[in-house]
Amino acid sequence: MTDDIDEALDWQGQEVDCATCAHLELNGTGGCRLRHACVNDRYARRIDRFFNWNPGLADGYLAHPHFEVRAIAAKFANLFLLPLLLDDADETVRWNVVRRLPRRYALQLRKDPHREVRMRVATLVDGDELLPMASDEDYYVRLVVARRLAPLLLGRMINDDEAEVRRVVARRIPDEWLLGMINDRDAAVRLEVAQRLSPQLLALMRCDPDWRIRYEVASRAAASDLMGLAEDQDGLVREVARSRVAVRLERETGASL
Repeated sequence: MTDDIDEALDWQGQEVDCATCAHLELNGTGGCRLRHACVNDRYARRIDRFFNWNPGLADGYLAHPHFEVRAIAAKFANLFLLPLLLDDADETVRWNVVRRLPRRYALQLRKDPHREVRMRVATLVDGDELLPMASDEDYYVRLVVARRLAPLLLGRMINDDEAEVRRVVARRIPDEWLLGMINDRDAAVRLEVAQRLSPQLLALMRCDPDWRIRYEVASRAAASDLMGLAEDQDGLVREVARSRVAVRLERETGASL
């Protein structure tokens, strides 16, 4: 933990000198403490503690040259001053600002140059306002979008370039759209589809090249659709298919007696 570090250096690597600090009077009243709560220290925890003890001073540090100071000051500063920092050069500052402002300000950062900001913005907006981020250049941003976008708005993400995104889409799209993904190029995506399809439609995937999908078919599709899988090249698929076909034949034989 940073509080265990004896050195007290500023963001430029110089030793912190309380005698030259503008807040020297705070030291005598318990408003700050060297190596523990200090706005001039380079460690974020000590800066944060300083503003936690003295939130009224945060407004004066929103233009500080060190990004950590600006970012932490933004957590305590007057809300009406924060929009000025939406264009700050550092992504940490921009994120700390937008998380405190009304949601409409987050819309301005949907195309932020830094992926971490866009990922977090995607957790703040929703509905139609989130839709433009479905085509973000970063796959993880799109993953966040796929998890939060309303199912009826996920159609444009069915063909996303990233398989992990398509897996999330396959879990959440309306049932009637699932057939559009049964030929997805990634087996893990197709498995998500297979696990959601009704037994009647699942039979359409009985020739899938992945044994896991064929096993799902053998386990849940109508027994009348499993004859081909009873001779499947995979032992587990054959076993399940033959077992279910045998049960079906036994029932039919018993019913005819």
